[in-house]
Amino acid sequence: MIRHSSNTSESWKKLPWKKFRKNLFRLQKRIYKAVRVGDKRKVMSLQKLVLKSTSAKLMAIRQVTQLNAGKKTAGIDGKKALNYSERFKLLKLLKNPRWNHQGLRKIPIFKKDGSKRWLSIPTISDRAWQCLAKFALEPAHEATFHANSFGFRTGRSAHDAQKLLFDNLKSNAKGHQKTVIELDISKCFDRISHKAIMDRLIAPKNLKLGIFRCLKAGNNPYFPEQGTHQGGVVSPLLANIVLNDIDFEINDNTPYKCIRYADDMVIILPVKDSNKEKAESIIRSTSKFLDKYGLEVSKKKTKITYVSTGFNFLGWHFKTQSNGKFRSTPSKENYEKFRKKVKAIVNNSNYGAKVKAQKLAPIVRGWRNYHKYCKMNGARNSLWFMSHRAYKVFNKETKQDKHSCEKLINKAFPAVSYSENRHIKVKGDKSPYDGDITYWSQRESKLYDGLTSQMLKKQNHSCGFCGLRFLPGEEIHLHHIDENHKNWKRNNLMAIHRSCHEYQHMGKAIAKNI
Repeated sequence: MIRHSSNTSESWKKLPWKKFRKNLFRLQKRIYKAVRVGDKRKVMSLQKLVLKSTSAKLMAIRQVTQLNAGKKTAGIDGKKALNYSERFKLLKLLKNPRWNHQGLRKIPIFKKDGSKRWLSIPTISDRAWQCLAKFALEPAHEATFHANSFGFRTGRSAHDAQKLLFDNLKSNAKGHQKTVIELDISKCFDRISHKAIMDRLIAPKNLKLGIFRCLKAGNNPYFPEQGTHQGGVVSPLLANIVLNDIDFEINDNTPYKCIRYADDMVIILPVKDSNKEKAESIIRSTSKFLDKYGLEVSKKKTKITYVSTGFNFLGWHFKTQSNGKFRSTPSKENYEKFRKKVKAIVNNSNYGAKVKAQKLAPIVRGWRNYHKYCKMNGARNSLWFMSHRAYKVFNKETKQDKHSCEKLINKAFPAVSYSENRHIKVKGDKSPYDGDITYWSQRESKLYDGLTSQMLKKQNHSCGFCGLRFLPGEEIHLHHIDENHKNWKRNNLMAIHRSCHEYQHMGKAIAKNI
């Protein structure tokens, strides 16, 4: 039983989080292995243990109130964040075996073509329940997912899909002779069948009932039996559970290869079938297959393309060049969207050059990190024009010497090392829940570079604060031991979990009411 004093912030900090994480992961690993051997009775029993586990409940509360990006986004009840006392109260609420979802807050999101879709935001307590449900559901379904599915899956990323495309379309795989179908599912999250989700759900009765109520909470009056609300913690997993069928249908029952990231997919036709007639036949059969799930292929976004002509996928443009080499670069749309963000900050007259440099740095670093396995040479992708324009603006605003302006530009446009097609794809159908902690901790370490990579190797891929190995989905921070953020000496740095980093600086976190 969890006991806490009136000083609830200190009580929250002193909870045995390392023990909670171990307890939860042990149960999830057992669920994964039970599904693998086909012991569904054991699976249901273990999932019930997760739902009853205090460790799992507290981990879920911490995830949605401390770690998730939308932790300060209010639901229909207007609550933006929970203080420490409210988190302990939520722990008591999660003990209810029959969870009833509240309504959803609707936020309009405008697309590039001017159309509108709705983001549906559950309350923080509903998000906590969904996170707890995800802890029980994800390891069970990870044991059934196809190896060529990469979207919204722990331990997998868009870079894995990029690497698989390269392996299948490079010159020695005769990629220049192949045809690709860029297939998009129209309004996937809005139209996906509730029956299709419930029929495929591996879960005990109470959990199934909770998921059913979750689906009905975001009820669409025009399609009452369809849709899973975007903005929910468990929604991407539910979509993957249904779309998993199409991965097996194409990859295992046809000579084609399907690479899927959420509701976007690329189907690669072998050389002998690389013609428009065959591609159109595949689109028709796929459309017919999706119809039973309440889904349909988007005619507007689905395209048939020769690899030699080039195609877009996940913000990249893939093309076989005239010399036979298969290359990927940032797509025109992705670059223009990024350029607009940079331009808006550089031309903003509300703040000075130093603030602009601070705002630009994470945006530029994020863009460069996403594209670091692309061909990034050339003035456009090196961002020379952007940095040159920023230099002129900074120089005019600060009226400082050339050296000072250059320092600001270097801060605003940080360099990120890139190595074309050097990403190491995740092995086969491996999952974080398979128990191979060494593989996953070392793999996660390779996703970082610079000082973070060096510290991870020095610490044997373990957190310097709690001592646990890093697992997929756990954000890694560099901690300054003496709290002097200008001291970047290696003996003053420590690679730790983001959550551990927050506890190290709990005094500041409490002041900000995080």
